[in-house]
Amino acid sequence: MAGTEWRVEEASSGIRLDKFLADTTRLRSRGRALAALERGKIYLNDNEAGLADAGRRLVTGDVVRAWLDRPGSSRPLTRTGVVDGVDIVHEDEELIVVNKPAGILTVPLERRPDALSVLGQIEDRFRSHGRKRVFPVHRIDQNTSGLVVFAKHTSSQRILKEQFKRREPKRVYWAVVYGRPDPGEGTWRDVLVWDEKALIQKETHPRDPRGQEAVSRYATLETFTEASLIEVTLQTGRRNQIRIQARLRGHTLVGEDRYIYGPGSLRPIEFGRQALHARRLSIRHPTDGRSLEFEAPLPTDFLELLTRLRRQR
Repeated sequence: MAGTEWRVEEASSGIRLDKFLADTTRLRSRGRALAALERGKIYLNDNEAGLADAGRRLVTGDVVRAWLDRPGSSRPLTRTGVVDGVDIVHEDEELIVVNKPAGILTVPLERRPDALSVLGQIEDRFRSHGRKRVFPVHRIDQNTSGLVVFAKHTSSQRILKEQFKRREPKRVYWAVVYGRPDPGEGTWRDVLVWDEKALIQKETHPRDPRGQEAVSRYATLETFTEASLIEVTLQTGRRNQIRIQARLRGHTLVGEDRYIYGPGSLRPIEFGRQALHARRLSIRHPTDGRSLEFEAPLPTDFLELLTRLRRQR
């Protein structure tokens, strides 16, 4: 591995890595130091160092190497906005948060290996830049839009998945449903079982050994003539949870094409998918534990639906 190498002397022991790199005898500014860390150009004791290592205190004998012409490192890794067709909300050395559009899978399915997925898009981008693969942390439905998280390392994936298992992340969705929930806010509690043959959730009795508890908090944000905009905060994260829980109470999601059985449906409102958007997400960073909060704006089709419903009110 080519590059410029410095060995930490006793006089520099205890200094932060970014400050060490910013010295006039090395990279000459903190901005250059942070950019080099961000782009995977810095190695500490032969291990790649990233932005998360900027504040690491060096000790005597540490070896710092700058590989400034490293292939595939000419573009920054931390981006916000559409990058190679993927709407990146946040990216650092450990994770990527994406605003997924409706119609695209989160990860490929065995029965549909050629279908477009966000995971595939990100990995294509990484391969073109000489980068490694990424790992899914959780999923949202193909026709649901909004926030979804991927990890860059298996260690970060494990830590983030454990957070979801312990129900620590705050996951907030916006949905448009038929009718008006009564009361206007409250908690939905159900026991659900996944039907492997029909590929849908079904309500089951509390003693069913296959059953899983599903809990959501909901609040009505706006009402229309035949529908309502609601905010749903997940306490559990079962597959299709919001879609089935809303339907069980007679409030099928507008555009729903799966959970539509039984009475209670009103005159159909035209919409090309289920009106569900993963709006906000809060997690802890897998390396330093700091709180991260993200928000995805409503997509154009969702905004157009709300505008249409307001005009009809």
